[in-house]
Amino acid sequence: MKTRVWHLAHGRSLELGAVARLMGILNVTPDSFSDGGLHLSADAALARALRMRDEGAAIVDVGGESTRPGAEPVDAREEQRRVLPVVEALAAAGGGMLISIDTYRAETARLAVAAGAHIVNDVWGLRRDAALARVAAETGAGLVIMHTGRERRTLADPIEDQFAFFDQSLRAAGQAGVSAERIALDPGFGFGKETVAANLDLMARFGELDALGHPLLVGTSRKRFIGGLTGRETGDRDAGTAATSVVLRLRGAALFRVHDVAMNRDALAVADALLAREREIRP
Repeated sequence: MKTRVWHLAHGRSLELGAVARLMGILNVTPDSFSDGGLHLSADAALARALRMRDEGAAIVDVGGESTRPGAEPVDAREEQRRVLPVVEALAAAGGGMLISIDTYRAETARLAVAAGAHIVNDVWGLRRDAALARVAAETGAGLVIMHTGRERRTLADPIEDQFAFFDQSLRAAGQAGVSAERIALDPGFGFGKETVAANLDLMARFGELDALGHPLLVGTSRKRFIGGLTGRETGDRDAGTAATSVVLRLRGAALFRVHDVAMNRDALAVADALLAREREIRP
């Protein structure tokens, strides 16, 4: 698996590829599908973030608007009211924690990076706010571009659709001045992949995405398709999530956005040990 250095804001960087990296999910929302309402205060959010760091998260991803289907949208001011105090608290806590802001809004991203965030995570793949790529370029932030099948027509072949979507998004990022070493890609499990089969197809063919030439982040955590496979309700899907993390690590994923950091850390340690042993046996 190719090792890359992901360049981030504020002079930070993260080596990707040699070992799996974890991104802990920190939703400061009342209505997220799994943990809505649990971390609304800055103190509660900070405590949760520090716990995830201690359990092995290299990055904490802060989101102020639920992306679940049917969620009530919030405006930029409300999103910023929720996330900026949390980003500031995390930055002040220090300890080497990397901070990601989960937003598609350019102004929220700009303010969050100014408050201490290192990464901008856009679940709309630069399709909602064209200025977001320019913010990433100007601030030097790492940029996660996620594929989505929502609100657009998709190609019949899921991997062809991934490549077509990312081709457009990567061109937009490049035109805005975002350098390639600052970009990671997320194939968007569950976002417009409405059936269990659609998500399994993406998992089965995940290795084909290596040709995109960027580190790959995956976010399967507690998603509906895992419930479809296991029969578990949302809060009981962490074991299923860890299984998908292992499968996707063996197929080339570098970053894992999860709710339960400790369980996925342990599962990915096994996957990393296997990959290391394979390299020894077949150099």
